Amino acid sequence: MGAMEQEEKTVQIRDDFDPDKILESGQCFRPRKQAEGWYRFVSGRQLLYLRPLRSGTYTVRCEPGAETFWHGYFDLGRSYAALRGKLDSQDDFLQRAMEYGRGIRVLRQDEWEMLVSFIISQRKSIPAIRRAVELLSERFGERLGSDSEGPVYAFPTAEALCCAGEQALQECGLGYRTRYVLHAAQQAAEGTLDLKKLASLPDEALFARLMELDGVGKKVANCVCLFGYGRVGRVPVDVWIERLIRDEFAGQDPFPQFGLEAGIVQQYLFFYKRSVG
Repeated sequence: MGAMEQEEKTVQIRDDFDPDKILESGQCFRPRKQAEGWYRFVSGRQLLYLRPLRSGTYTVRCEPGAETFWHGYFDLGRSYAALRGKLDSQDDFLQRAMEYGRGIRVLRQDEWEMLVSFIISQRKSIPAIRRAVELLSERFGERLGSDSEGPVYAFPTAEALCCAGEQALQECGLGYRTRYVLHAAQQAAEGTLDLKKLASLPDEALFARLMELDGVGKKVANCVCLFGYGRVGRVPVDVWIERLIRDEFAGQDPFPQFGLEAGIVQQYLFFYKRSVG
């Protein structure tokens, strides 16, 4: 697997888990499906390869001792099957969405990567976001190893993006978002923005602090809260969710009723609406 020492083992996941649906659920831009049924996940400096064997059983390759990290990344301490069971029958559309999206999990990803990725995401298609994020990683990220597809890179640090400068970031397809990314990188590099420290804030205070950043509106802030900090009560509202509220819920926001699990419900509904229409 290249420079990183990895060990291979067989693991069981007894809860809902579908890597294809996770990859297509709009929350992550670097994981990918590879040849021979393998999936590759990169987060921070951690690298995981996973291949389904049979129902609930997987071959995984990762650094020794990284199991706890990936357990948190995939939110495996939470039963999504139990959540679906609890919410079942509340609403026909929700029931169909949960069944269709069974296997989705809300990933707990790197805060810095999520902030930059979702700043970039504005008015971009998912394939275009993936291309931009991958280019940034290839050009300015640390090499973690290599596999059948070539070298694998970490997402670049704030310092690396500051050093890269405006022109180089523009060439990765960031467009008008370049100055927002650079501004965030400068603050993070200087320490005036300490994303790790923000993890101690309650949801509303975290959201408010993220909203202070250039180029970060409500949707981006909620995406970072949900996918970077695991705040599963947060609901990012994009065009698909706006359309869903209008078409399926007569214009009435359904999410407050789901409380601290509203962000997970949002993922089921977003995935279903975007896939089925």
